[in-house]
This record gives sequence, C-alpha cells and structure tokens, in this order.
Amino acid sequence: MLTVSRSGCIAVVAAAVWLCAPAAHAQSVADFYKGKTLSIVVGSSTGGGYDAMARAIARFIGKHLPANPTVVVRNMPGAGGIAAMNHLYNAAEKDGTVIGMVQNNTPMEPLFGTREARYDARRFDWLGTPSVEVAMVLLWHRVPVNSLAELKAKETNVGASGANSTPAFYGRLLNATLGTRMKLVNGYPGMSDGLLAMERGEIDGYPSAFYSALTSTRPNWLRDKLAKAIVQYGPERLKELPDVPFAPDLLTSDDDKLLMRAASAPLALGRPLVMPPGVPAERVAAMRKALADTFADAQFKAEAEKIGLIVNAPKTGEELQEVIVRAYATPPRVIERLQKLNNP
Repeated sequence: MLTVSRSGCIAVVAAAVWLCAPAAHAQSVADFYKGKTLSIVVGSSTGGGYDAMARAIARFIGKHLPANPTVVVRNMPGAGGIAAMNHLYNAAEKDGTVIGMVQNNTPMEPLFGTREARYDARRFDWLGTPSVEVAMVLLWHRVPVNSLAELKAKETNVGASGANSTPAFYGRLLNATLGTRMKLVNGYPGMSDGLLAMERGEIDGYPSAFYSALTSTRPNWLRDKLAKAIVQYGPERLKELPDVPFAPDLLTSDDDKLLMRAASAPLALGRPLVMPPGVPAERVAAMRKALADTFADAQFKAEAEKIGLIVNAPKTGEELQEVIVRAYATPPRVIERLQKLNNP
C-alpha cells in the first residue's frame, strides 16, 4: 500500500500548481485570436476621413494578424473624439480585442487643459499611423497677400468653426509666434465649408488647411494656383512645397520653439491607432506588426489611393509614444501659454 506524508502531499500539489501555471499564461497570440472578433472603435461618425481609413484598415489587418480574426468597425462620436478616448481608457476590454482610431487632437486634450478628457495619453499602447499631417495657411488667389511678410503686415480674414476649434487654435498660435495678423471668422463647421467660403469670397483663407485633405478634395487648387500656401507647419516640411516657409524654422525664441512643437504634436500623430492600457505585451507587439504590414500591403495602398486616402510615411507605435511623451514633458510655463491659446 502506497502512503504519502502530509508534507509529501503539499509538495505534490505545489509541483502540480507550478507545472500548470505556465500553461495558463503560455497561450499564444494565434490561440488567443482564433475565433475572436477585433473591434476598431472610431471616434467620429460614419462617412468622414477617419471612418474611411478605419474601414480600409479593417478590410486588411485581419489577414496580417495570427489566426486571422474577424474585424468590425464601431463608430463612437462625441465631444470631438474625447468620448471614444474615455471609453478606450476606462471601459473597453483590455485583452487585445479592441483598438481605436482616434482624432489626433485627443491625446493632447489633457495637456491642453480639457476637463472632459479623463485619461492619461502616456499610458495607452500606441500602434501607429498611416500618415502625418502638415498644415498650411491657405489664401484664395485674389487676396493681395503673397508672402509671410505681407501676412504679418495686413489683416486677413480666415475661417474657423468656433473660438475653441482647431483652425482657431492654430490661427492664434501663428499670430502669437510669427506675428501674423489673421482675424478669425467663426461659423464654418469644417475645412470643406471654409474652402467653399474662400471660393465665394466670404473669407480670405483658412489657417489650418491640411495638405492631405486639400490634395484629395481640391487637387487642382495649388497646381492651378487657385489658392496659395503662405506658410506651412507640422512635424516636418513637405517636399511638395519647397518654396513655402516652414514655421518652426522661423522661430528664434526657445519657448516659442517648444510651444510650436507641443502644439504641432497632433499633426505628428496623423491618424493614430491605439490599444487601451493593460493589454498583454505580446498582443500589442502582434498588433503593431500587423498594422505595419497592412500599411506596406500593396493592395491596401491601392485601395486607399482609389478612395482618396493618404498613406505617406507611416509611423510606428513607438514613434507615436515618443511624440506624446515629449509633448507632455513641455515646461509648465510653456504649457500655460498653450492652454491660454486653446482656451481663450
């Protein structure tokens, strides 16, 4: 008859637990995603640029993920994209079955002093972006302002949706750092409305015309000189606009340079994709690789081009993380200026 001491029983049980514990945590990424559905939460309504990009990614990213999960898009508009960010941070599943495509301003909203933003952007796992944004001060061809010097000397009327909108913020930023004299005219809900108002002669121009959006919606404007770019700003100078001054290169004050860098962080994020904080590291790594592979997929790029989406100079999740961390390390005195510009 076999007998086992109490201490022996404990040892056997402990050994069993030790042997089983790794197995519980050793589930491969492929095993996890087998039969799963991946949701892409979009912080805007259907029909816009973010939604179109998310749906294009959804059609391809599944084949680049282990086990090829089904991918669906869920729109969650509200508060300029903040509602989706709050959901991803505070309520979404943190197992790797939810990612977000969020407006590029939303990671910076806590830094800008927006109380509704209940999240820490540095704690998310950033995945990548298909592009970065470069903005321009764009004027209609009949406006008698043809250089940055003239934009400083003459008052020009530029469109914005409201005092706290992105165009208004960048208009105030350029007035404060470059000494331009742009006068904001509210009442134009989006860039398309502002461009139409330029054609009608209601306003002189638009203070934050994104190059990617302009070339997809008005491809002939710059080519045929119907509009003119006076100054450009963002994370990098566009090679397509070699003769247009780049605002960061014109600044002499260190604080103004820091202010411009922090204010331009949303443009450096492009159209960012993100995972909630707390997702297992191996699933984050797999998602980052799948996204990079999607951006390099010739079929994806062809489809994006066909529907007017820009995929230029994709950035990795690590690069986006660096942009965010650097922005949040801005000195308090500069952050105070940033918040005043954002909340006049």
